[in-house]
Amino acid sequence: MARGSEKRSAARLSAVQALYEMELSGKGVVDAVAEFEAHWMGRSVDGVELREAEEPFFRDLVAGVVQEQRLVDQKVDAALAKGWPLRRVEAVLRAILRAGAYELLRRPDVPARVVISEYVDVAHAFYDGDEPGMVNAVLDSIGREARGDELSKRVS
Repeated sequence: MARGSEKRSAARLSAVQALYEMELSGKGVVDAVAEFEAHWMGRSVDGVELREAEEPFFRDLVAGVVQEQRLVDQKVDAALAKGWPLRRVEAVLRAILRAGAYELLRRPDVPARVVISEYVDVAHAFYDGDEPGMVNAVLDSIGREARGDELSKRVS
């Protein structure tokens, strides 16, 4: 049985995968969420054990990114380096940035440092290069704008 934080981590990874799948296939939120909940989350696929995820949190992330996509994309675009608009970013990385930005902007119940750290971990699951550092920089920039007071506090 997975702990709450592990279920949230698994929900984030599943949300990124669902957002990526939606972008490639053109599926809507309802179909993508139903497919992931029925066939992927908490199951063994091709010998890989996928962790149990917090389903309401997963649903909120996927639906929230889609509902707030205009705002999320504006914030990510503003945080990216000049000359690198979000549309030029690879699709998995785009899904990671969108999910992380949504959480920073619309889920104040989740500490900003946790959000940033979790999506850097998600990036490490897909990339070995500079991408996790880019995720950290972009989400830190968005977090400082959206939750500057929270991020400026020292961690003891």
